Parts: sequence; structure tokens; C-alpha cells
Amino acid sequence: MMSDDMLSQDEIDALLRGSADQDSEEESNSTDEIVTEDYLSVIEQDALGEIGNISFGSSATALSTLLNQKVEITTPKVSIIDRDNLENEFPHPYVAIQVKYTEGFSGTNMLVIKQSDASIIADLMLGGDGLSPSEDLGEIQLSAVQEAMNQMMGSAATSMSTVFSKKVDISPPSIDLMYIPEGEGEQNIPNKDLLVKAQFSLKIGELIDSNIMQLLPLSFAKSLVHDLMNGGEGESAEVTQTTEPVQQETPSYAQEQISQPTSHPSRSATTTVTKQEAVTPQHIGGQGSYSQQPVNVEPASFTNFEQQSLSNQEAKNLDMLLDIPLQVTVELGRTKRSVKDILELSKGSIIELDKLAGEPVDILVNSRLIAKGEVVVIDENFGVRVTDIASPTDRLKRLK
Repeated sequence: MMSDDMLSQDEIDALLRGSADQDSEEESNSTDEIVTEDYLSVIEQDALGEIGNISFGSSATALSTLLNQKVEITTPKVSIIDRDNLENEFPHPYVAIQVKYTEGFSGTNMLVIKQSDASIIADLMLGGDGLSPSEDLGEIQLSAVQEAMNQMMGSAATSMSTVFSKKVDISPPSIDLMYIPEGEGEQNIPNKDLLVKAQFSLKIGELIDSNIMQLLPLSFAKSLVHDLMNGGEGESAEVTQTTEPVQQETPSYAQEQISQPTSHPSRSATTTVTKQEAVTPQHIGGQGSYSQQPVNVEPASFTNFEQQSLSNQEAKNLDMLLDIPLQVTVELGRTKRSVKDILELSKGSIIELDKLAGEPVDILVNSRLIAKGEVVVIDENFGVRVTDIASPTDRLKRLK
């Protein structure tokens, strides 16, 4: 007879079978994980990482200018994710920004950042210090984040134009909140079973030390790599064909080899270009002598920098307009301020301008700059002494 505190053999066997079943289930789940190398080779992963590194390098500069903070975006880690496993990949609230390529490529590109990081970016965009951002992202905050991401994606598209040697343009970005566990924003993710995730490390001053992720459909990512590699091979073959006839016809003493590294990031080889000098061999008495071919020499022409006076026709036309009054404005300086700064203005507030003390002021006629001068006082009134002025012809053209 067994005690109440002790397990029977049947109960022990049942527990052992249960743990074994659990281990086998965990093992089967682990085998279902996607291996990136099964879909992207190491070369393709490196190519995508290099594209992202170059694109987001310029994006970091654009974002740093907007936020007035130091921005660092590191080389990405490329992986493959399943659309059915998005809840595990994005368990927290995020903000997703999606753009479509309208020229150069055919596909979509999505940036995903944490909602807490987006709140800090929105606060900085609206003139705050980023230390106490709003927890809830309203319409104004989302618009601010959208503008920041628009600048980033625009800079990335410009860099891709350089990398792929063709014009690349994008549509205005769309922005949405994304919280996959509650089914929010999932419909905006590209409707593909497999996606390529490039995860960057994002640092903004001392405020943000997090990640920013880029999602691309697998087929689109492979097409980027294909265009990058094929473009490199095509250009290399073209250079070889154009230089080969020159090497065959030119004597060895009239050749100069110049090695030039290509600017394409995916190529490590150098392109050899052959330059032929204008030298013609002439054999006189069994000895080789060389004479320079005749060259046509033309005198150099220089631009006339003297101020041109008005033509007779212009002078006659101007006489008919001499009595028309014009608005003359003297501009002391300018500055830019956020909406928050304008609303906080009060009596006694000081607005700093973009010009230094003693710097010449601008003289504008009908909002067109025609001269510069210095401020003087004449009988208790302000005046301006002209120190630099455009020519009569230039002044007339600016008033048109």
C-alpha cells in the first residue's frame, strides 16, 4: 500500500512521458526556425548590409541636422523572418513608416522604430529637449515623426541613386502605429510570407540607444542584390572592350597604364585604362625619332567683368517707368523659430538674428536684393549708407 505523499510507478511513468513529449515539442519548434543562409547567401547578406550601410549613413546626417543631436546608425544585421511570426519579432508598440519606390525600383520599404523612440524624435522635432516626451502620439507628433523619416528616406534614395548609377525616387511616406499582439498595423506590412529584416543600432545623443529596423520583401531584396552585381559586371566588361583595341594598336613606348579604383562599393577590383600619347614614330636612316603632331593654338578669351551700362533701348523703356513707386526695405536679419517658441513670446523677449553686430544690412527693392549698406543716424532718424550695389543692368533684371 502506497503512502499519500508518494507517487506510484504509473504516475512516475506518466510524468516521464510528459517531459519527454515536451522536450520533443521544443525540439520540433526549434527546427522550425528560419535559417537565413537557406534563402540568402553570405555574399547577398553582405551586399544588403553594404546597401543599408551607405543609405542610412546619409540618413543619419539628415536626421542629425533636423534634431540637432548626434546620430549614429551602425552596420545592420540581416535576417529572414516569417510573416506568421511577427508577434515574436515585434512584441512591443512600434511606429511603422512605409514608402514605395516610384522610379528606379519596383517595391516597398518599411522602417520600424519603437513607439517610445518615436515619441522622443517627435518631441525634438517640435522644439522640446526630448527628456519628457508625450507618451501618446497624437496627430501632430505623428506628423513630426513622418517628416523626420521622410528626410531620412529621401537621403537614402539619393545615396542609392549613386550606388546603382540610376535615378531612384520614392513616394511620400505613410505612417501608422503598429502593435502586432493586438492586430494593430499588421495590414500595412508587405503581404509576403518571407521578409528580410535589416536591424540597425540607433543612437541619438544621450536620449536614444535602441534599434531601427528595415523590412523588405525577400524577392525585392534579391532584386536589389541582382541589380547591384549585374551593374558591376556590365560596367567592367564595357571598360575592357573599349580599352582593348587601343592596347593592340598603340606601341609599347607610347602607352601609360593608369589604375583607377572604381567608386562602386560592391567591387574590390581596379579598372585599368590605357591612355595613348599623341606621338608618331618616324624611322630615318634606321633610327627611330619622334616628332610632335601639329596642334592648333587659339588665343584664350576671358570674360568681361566690367559693369555693363544699359542699352539705348533699355534706357528708353526705363524712362517710361521712372515715376513708378517701389517698396524699399532694409533687412537687419532673419531667424527661424518653432511654433512653440512663437507662442511663448512675450514683452521683453529677445529674438536673436542670424547676423553679427556691425555686419552689412540687406537693401531690398520689391523683396529683391540689390545692395548692401551700413546703418547710420540722420537727424534722429535711421538711414542706410550704401556700401555695395549691383550694376544698373543687374538691378533692372532683378526688378523684372
